[in-house]
Parts: sequence; C-alpha cells; structure tokens
Amino acid sequence: MSTDRAQANGGGLLLDIRGLKIEGQSDDVWNEIVKGVDLQLERGKVMGLIGESGAGKSTIGLAAMGFARPGCRITGGQIFFDGIDLQTLSDEEQRQIRGRRVAYVAQSAAAAFNPAHRLIDQIIESPLTHGIMSKADATARAIHLFKKLGLPNPDTFGQRYPHQVSGGQLQRAMTVMALVPSPDLVVFDEPTTALDVTTQIDVLAAIKDAIRDEGAAALYITHDLAVVAQVSDEIMVLRHGKMIELGTADQIINRPEEDYTKRLVSIRQIRKNGEALPHAALLAVDNVTAAYGNLLTVLSNVSVQLPPGQTLAVVGESGSGKSTMARVITGLLPPKSGAIRFDGEALPAKLSDRTKEQLRVLQMIYQSPDVAVNPRHRVREIIGRPLEFYFGLSGREKEKRIAELLDQIEMGEQYIERYPGELSGGQKQRVCIARALAAEPRLIICDEPTSALDPLVADGILKLLLKLQAETKISYLFITHDIATVRAIADMVCVLYKGKVVRFGPKQEVLSPPFDDYTDLLLKSVPEMQIGWLEGVLKTRRMASAGN
Repeated sequence: MSTDRAQANGGGLLLDIRGLKIEGQSDDVWNEIVKGVDLQLERGKVMGLIGESGAGKSTIGLAAMGFARPGCRITGGQIFFDGIDLQTLSDEEQRQIRGRRVAYVAQSAAAAFNPAHRLIDQIIESPLTHGIMSKADATARAIHLFKKLGLPNPDTFGQRYPHQVSGGQLQRAMTVMALVPSPDLVVFDEPTTALDVTTQIDVLAAIKDAIRDEGAAALYITHDLAVVAQVSDEIMVLRHGKMIELGTADQIINRPEEDYTKRLVSIRQIRKNGEALPHAALLAVDNVTAAYGNLLTVLSNVSVQLPPGQTLAVVGESGSGKSTMARVITGLLPPKSGAIRFDGEALPAKLSDRTKEQLRVLQMIYQSPDVAVNPRHRVREIIGRPLEFYFGLSGREKEKRIAELLDQIEMGEQYIERYPGELSGGQKQRVCIARALAAEPRLIICDEPTSALDPLVADGILKLLLKLQAETKISYLFITHDIATVRAIADMVCVLYKGKVVRFGPKQEVLSPPFDDYTDLLLKSVPEMQIGWLEGVLKTRRMASAGN
C-alpha cells in the first residue's frame, strides 16, 4: 500500500481473528492445535507471536491469510481481513488477496525458491500475475529493495540463481519478494533466523521502515524475544495452541505477568567451563582457497584447527564463507588449493572418493530442516537409514536404537511413525540431529542447528550437545551467527569476513578486547533485551559514518 493510501485509510482494524480453532491430523486422528485464539491487529502496527516450537505461531500466521497448511483444517472462529470474512471467499477471490494485499515471508527461503529460475523472475512474479505493475516497474522496485536490505551488487543480484547466493542473502531476497507489491499485511515467519547479527539489523530496520512508510501491518513470528522487542508494538505469547499473555512489547519484556513468559524472558544461556585444549588437531583446514566457478572466490587461504572433544564456532556475516567452509570439509566442494586433514590424514577432496568410514566419522546437521529430510519418509526411516548403512542394524535392534535416539532429542517413540510434514520446524531439526548422531561420528558440523528452535528448546539442545560431548568426546564445528550460542558452547572461535580469517583462537581471547574493527562490529550488533536498542545501534552507525 502506498503512503497516500496509508494516509487516506489512517489507522483502524485490519486483521480481526475471533475464536480461531485449527486441527492437525496425525495417524488419521485429528487433534486441536490452535484452541480459540483471538487476535486484533491495526494498520501500521506489528504484533509479535512468540512461543516454543509447536505453539501454533506459524499455523496462526498462515490462518491470517485464510490458509491452512496440508494436514490442518480450520474448524472454528472467524478471520476478518479489512472487514472481509476470508472463509466466505472462493478460492479465486482468496488468490486475488494473497500475494497482492497479504504477503508471507517463510522461515526457509531455500525451500521457497525454485532452483531452476533466476531470483528476479520469481521476485516480480506476484505483481505481474496480479497486473499491478509493469515488468520494468516491478524490477526497479525490487532493485530498490535489494539496496535497502544491503544485498550485494543490487543492480545484478536478481540475475543469480538461488544456489548462487548465501542462505542469509536468499532470506533477504524472500523479504524483497514479499514487499515488492506493497501489501497491506505481511506475515513474517522467522525472517531473520538465518541471518548474521549485523545483517539482521539491516533487515529489521527495513521491515520497520516498510511498515512505517507504507502503512502496512505485520505479524512477526519468532522465538527470539530480543528481536521481536525491536519491531513489535504488541507481543502475544503462545503455548500449546493457547494465548498465555498479550501486552505491549515494553510490558512483556520488562513486566511479564505469567510464569511461562517470565521463563522466556529470564532464560540464562549455558556456558562451558574453561578447559585446557589438547595440542593435536582432529580436524585441520590448511590454507584452503575455494570458489564457485572461475569468478567467485569465497574462501581465501583459510586455516583453522579443531582439537578432539572440543567445539569450534565459526561466525561471520552472510556470504562470509561459513557454509562454504563446511562444504569443503565434507567434500561437497573440492577446494582450489589447500587440504583438509582428519586425525592427521589428508581427506580426499571429493566426497565420492572418501571411504565409508571417512563418511561415517564426519556428519552434518543442516541449517534448513525443511530441505534436509525426505518429506515422504517417516521418522523411523530418516533415523534408521544411517543405522543400516554404517552398522547393518535391522529389526528389533534397529528399533531399539531409534527409540534411544528419539529419547536423546527429547521427542520420544510417539513420533516414530510421523512424516516431516506432521512435525514443527523445531521437531524436524531435532530429527536431523538424531540422524547425525545415529552414525556415531567423531565430528559433527552443525550449520545453525538451533536457529529454528525457540529459546527453551534451543537451550535443551545445547545442553544435550554438551552432555554428549562430555560422554563421548565428540567434536563440533558450529556455524552460527548467534554470539550467545558461541559463548555457551565454543572452546575455539573463528571469525570470517569476506572469505578470510580475521580472528581465530580460544574463545576467551577472541571475545575479549582489543578487537579488530569487524569483530567489534559483530559483537556490538548482538540484539539486547531492551526496547529501542535497534534505533540506538542505527544512530551510532550513522554517527560513525558521518565521522568518516
């Protein structure tokens, strides 16, 4: 919606959800997963929806568009958008609203883009389909938003394919896709989950600007209270499909009333005790340079070491080379030069050249669980496959081990027959963790394994990883943009910037001053549980820029 339209309409109620009830199907049984939720959202306002995995946040966000995901059905209540009862509209009438007046930014951009088409063609598809912009105008607006969200080479960025950009860049591209038609309502489903802290600030600022400048309203779904506090006027806390507490952002952050909300606000990150590091390296990355094709060099002479039984956290902004390092280590991307050594022996550069044992000892947990599991396989098959492949387990022995792994990830045997589509995002990621553990590896590369989880569940996963490490001496290479997670789990820290190592060493040294400029920026960009923090950071940036 343009600024003129926003001024003409003023404030007023845009979204009015009354007594919403939604059921989900599991094993042919329908269970109520949203239990009579009321929600009112005015134009130009942002409501944050927060709660643990399975609380109903994303389900309610989709329902705000009159949509129920596969395996779900709306069984009660009313959904009014700008006075229109969405449930009375035909499919065609609903399609005219979705993508034009209502837009959705999904949690997993990798699953939302078609890998066979260029980004720009997908980003401008909605305004062209609805006939609200010419191709030239839609392209120009997309480029404007590319610049606003800090994407590289904005004039040509849209010519890339999804696999040619980082996960964080792809998530920002999806935000652009939602904003191009200037919608009245935007449903943001964890839009900054995949972003590093410095990029997250730019995206949050762009979201706030879009809402303010265009009079739009937004539902902001997240598990990060520090993030939601920066963008929301009101926050609704959800648990088990019910509203636990509703209040202004200031009230929820500073004066929570319900015990569950207090736990979310006051949760303390676990921290690892300082330990002497052994001298021998389990994993050594030696002067690795890696590129995609002949033009795009992503890693330049990178060298890091990871001792046995320890955790190396790799941090840096989107596009810095974190995930590319993981691809090189796993053999998915042979380096241009340099070598990967495991337990003193050089690993073959190509995955196809590695032995079964070399594959077993090095496992990976991916950033996006939606694209990491086969949607047609049950949990039993997903976790059971490495048990068969590496250890030849079958029958009762395999079933027993699957049950043990499900207990380790705090899900239980009741999930063994479920498909990924019947699980929340957090539950799917925990299944991915169990699959990695099934191989009994010596090293797990964790690519943002807790980014899709709410704070309470993420805290439990980190404790589980540390417990497993203490018991088995397993090593982790932990790719993350969350400095709190780094403080909680790391022994060693590597800071990457534009494909180069700018800081590497024990955690206490890397996270202690004096800092290089980039590490200083990274640490200052960590969101704080404080209303107005975002504006303060942006002001400091502007002053520093003016000083230069």
